[in-house]
Amino acid sequence: MSVAASIRTASLPVTLAWGWKRAVIALLAGAVSSLAMEPFNAWPVLFVTFPLATWLIDGAGAGRLNGVPAAALSGWLFGLGYFVPGLYWIGNAFLVDAQTFAWLMPFAVLGLPAYLALFTSLGFALARWIWTRDASRILALAAALTISEWLRGHALTGFPWNTFGYALTEPLALAQTASLVGLWGLTFLSVAIFASPAVLIDGRDRSQRPWIAPIAALALLVAMGVYGAIRLSRHPTEFVDHVKLRIMQPNLEQDARFNYSAKAAVMHKYLTLSDRATGPHSAGVSGATILIWPESAFPFFLAREADAMAQIADLLPKGTILITGSVRAPDLPPGVRITRAYNSIYVIDDDGSILSIYDKLHLVPFGEFLPFQSLMEKLGFVQLTKVQGGFIPGTARRTIDLPNAPSVLPLICYEAIFPGDIESRGARPGWIVNLTNDGWFGISTGPYQHLQQARLRAIEEGLPLVRAANTGISVVTDPVGRIVARLDLGIEGVLDSRLPAAIPPPPYARAGDVPAAIMVILGLALAVRRRRKP
Repeated sequence: MSVAASIRTASLPVTLAWGWKRAVIALLAGAVSSLAMEPFNAWPVLFVTFPLATWLIDGAGAGRLNGVPAAALSGWLFGLGYFVPGLYWIGNAFLVDAQTFAWLMPFAVLGLPAYLALFTSLGFALARWIWTRDASRILALAAALTISEWLRGHALTGFPWNTFGYALTEPLALAQTASLVGLWGLTFLSVAIFASPAVLIDGRDRSQRPWIAPIAALALLVAMGVYGAIRLSRHPTEFVDHVKLRIMQPNLEQDARFNYSAKAAVMHKYLTLSDRATGPHSAGVSGATILIWPESAFPFFLAREADAMAQIADLLPKGTILITGSVRAPDLPPGVRITRAYNSIYVIDDDGSILSIYDKLHLVPFGEFLPFQSLMEKLGFVQLTKVQGGFIPGTARRTIDLPNAPSVLPLICYEAIFPGDIESRGARPGWIVNLTNDGWFGISTGPYQHLQQARLRAIEEGLPLVRAANTGISVVTDPVGRIVARLDLGIEGVLDSRLPAAIPPPPYARAGDVPAAIMVILGLALAVRRRRKP
């Protein structure tokens, strides 16, 4: 029996499955697919799970309305299986203040995946609507899932976490294709490549050559690797002269970050840790020109605490600046009670003066604000940060000019997961700084996935990434994604590094999502044309 015949025989139970058997196959295929993401990076499993998804859509044709409802249900189950193990770590956030939020954990662990799976369902349904009988159905699936993943990344503020395209970001050579087509282009390529073995069941006689599609997919995968290797070799890591970074990773417990009584202990830890010697040749903070602290570092409004600002000024050597996260109170008349705040980044010089402020634009739903905030609060709901009224969003993405260093693009927490949303007004920055607090999620897969996504922004934009995380993972990467320095998850310490230099903007930084859109349009057009062909 030939390989194609063996695969055809194996596909029949999937294609013909109905009822609970079909549901189990979809759930398991989705769950196994989650192993393609960090920290496992077992993306070869997609060569099995995406063909299973394709055969499920093939078999959906036996249902009513040309199989669109059956395909939609299979897509939802596939998505649910994918997102539950992929996003289980969200439940950890509800245990930080377990007395208040623990009862909501099952709803978060299951409810968010159930919502996100609706987009996978849409992708399967759209694919089935334009489905063909030949290899072009792979392009139909790739185009449809790229559209649905894009919608997932934008609807209701968006949540493009673990988008299928991230499967092709490890090894680093494969990730370089993002410099050409971005995350959404990688998503199209991922689905097309990994689903291609499904067409091996199509050969019925010698005139048909179903092996062409998977061979072409493997050739494309190899070409991506070769392109990436060439790009990496052409852009060795270079550094900016006279700029030395020190990242402080405090590994602070979450309850301390929201407890004003911990002010003195927090400041003492930050100050002593920032000046810690890391070796016989380390000069502590005096060896750095830029000191970086993580997101919302203080259990108080930093700018309103004169003693804390004075301590920072005493810490910083002449010519050294601090980039730190902090909640920021809005400008209000004296005596007016503060009920809302900004999640901000401050740049502070050695005199204790605030040089610049950036306010977070893209707030986290249910973490920093509630949809329909007033109504939800009247019903007794609060977001995880317990800020009445929710955080106030910033007004504009912008670069920050720094003394004696290239300008920087500030991103707070999950702002780094949105491709194309990091463009700023004004001149191109020299680097990206991402301040985050992944302490919400404990020692889990979440921080690894967050880093994976932030790292891809560096590759897309051709800019080095400097990431300071409360509990880790703090890193410095060069503009092609090489990790220059790293402080792992759950470690208290400091990370010293020089600042990598930017490279000229790659095609994606100039063209944005246009190449991905062209790929989707061509995929849709070919599928529709083949569907109409007698």
